[in-house]
Amino acid sequence: MFCSKLLMEWIPNVHLLAMFTITFTLVYRKKALFPIYVYVLLNGIYAGFATWWIPYLYIWTILWAVTMLLPKAIITPKKKWQYILYTVLLMLLCGLHGLFFGILYAPAQAIMYGLSFKATIAWIILGLHYDFIHAIGDFCVGALILPLVKLLKTLDKKRI
Repeated sequence: MFCSKLLMEWIPNVHLLAMFTITFTLVYRKKALFPIYVYVLLNGIYAGFATWWIPYLYIWTILWAVTMLLPKAIITPKKKWQYILYTVLLMLLCGLHGLFFGILYAPAQAIMYGLSFKATIAWIILGLHYDFIHAIGDFCVGALILPLVKLLKTLDKKRI
């Protein structure tokens, strides 16, 4: 997760983090919190534990929690139409997380910087163009989720 973010930093707000978070959660369930928080910790070590880092403590957990609500059957589609439907659903989840990233980030910003409700809304609106880019990138890479789920499950079976 951390290496993918570094490799893709040249594209603003486009990365594989939501895709990895959803993929790991679908395969490893509660254990997916380990790679998520290793990523958060490494990101803080690399870029500094400043105020920008604090929302990372909960933003990825929200995506993990929403993914945990999905039925387990989503990772084993039986028919082609189910595979397509589940892929689109996962792409939408990924994209929505990107779209709402600024909104999820805003409460911490408001508390840390003493922003009023109006100032918080203004901060969100000013960042919407970045959230749209984020959403489009996350939506596109969301197509990789089910193939990676299948790969991880195959590798896990071979390891045993």
